[in-house]
Amino acid sequence: MEQFLRDIPQVLGHPFIALIVITALLFDFVNGFHDAANSIAIIVGTRVMKPFAAVIWAAFWNFAAMWVFGFAVANTVAKWVHIDYVNPDVIFAGLIGAIIWNLITWWGGLPSSSSHALLGGICGAAIAYAGHFAGVLNNGSVIKTVEFIILAPLIGLILGHILMLLMLWACRRANPRAVERSSHYLQIATAAAYSLGHGTNDSQKTIGIISALLFTQIWKAEKPDIHAHEWIAVACFTVIGIGTMAGGWRIIRTMGMKIARLRAHSGAVASGAGALTLFLSTWLGIPVSTTHTITGAIMGVGSVQRVSAVRWGVGRNIVMAWVLTIPASAIMGAICVKIVPLLHH
Repeated sequence: MEQFLRDIPQVLGHPFIALIVITALLFDFVNGFHDAANSIAIIVGTRVMKPFAAVIWAAFWNFAAMWVFGFAVANTVAKWVHIDYVNPDVIFAGLIGAIIWNLITWWGGLPSSSSHALLGGICGAAIAYAGHFAGVLNNGSVIKTVEFIILAPLIGLILGHILMLLMLWACRRANPRAVERSSHYLQIATAAAYSLGHGTNDSQKTIGIISALLFTQIWKAEKPDIHAHEWIAVACFTVIGIGTMAGGWRIIRTMGMKIARLRAHSGAVASGAGALTLFLSTWLGIPVSTTHTITGAIMGVGSVQRVSAVRWGVGRNIVMAWVLTIPASAIMGAICVKIVPLLHH
């Protein structure tokens, strides 16, 4: 609290930077709002929980994630752009570009990636600001993020498929009704685990952006220490939880009901596979798409029943949204970085 009371006057002393921090928290809210479906679509689609209860459950675990994981993902995000191009105009323009794309895909009911919208927005703004590509991006941080566009859904799919086979084998002699009843409790637990992973991975993206801005522009720290300013984490985890409570109802139908028909036991496995993928990615310090992750897990579980049980056409439309996200948000970030200086100079 003492650090918070010292930091806030410093931030408020720079009105434009304070506006950017608020905008970053708005992105965090939209992220929770947009990605709420990732956490609750399965448990709602299988009718294990009613929507309101599921949203509260997910939001609680989003916030609880603050005490479970470190800040490796935040450190990766803070290093997407070379420090010479981390400035208020670039950060603000990148956030606006990402928010616009998130709202467009939310309106269309497409579960695109908030992570990659942020990556595209920030990188597009930085490149447009610099006027060239060379030396603008930290390739190591960017490349490992982009690699997981493919790896995250693939890992989710493989884990979903394997775990579903293991469950079917373990329950091969059990009464189907008893399995389904027990799976209700298992799904509640795996939904909590998935929300825990969602909360830590997605909140840390906003923590990374805010930290990069404040440490370079106000505190002038060569080695940023997020632990020394934990109010940033508290704010981001709180806001994403509130965003989750607001819900992303348009996307729930696509995620929970259109990709594959799930029951309580298969829904529990899909959430569990998604959670394990998020835990692994967070441990590696890689910001991943929770949307990619859960979609892969659902497809992996659905494919165990039979390949035709997965509505691959729906998956194709979702993949198209994924492919478009980085370039579309990068273009928006690039446009915004040309407009932003006119607003505050």
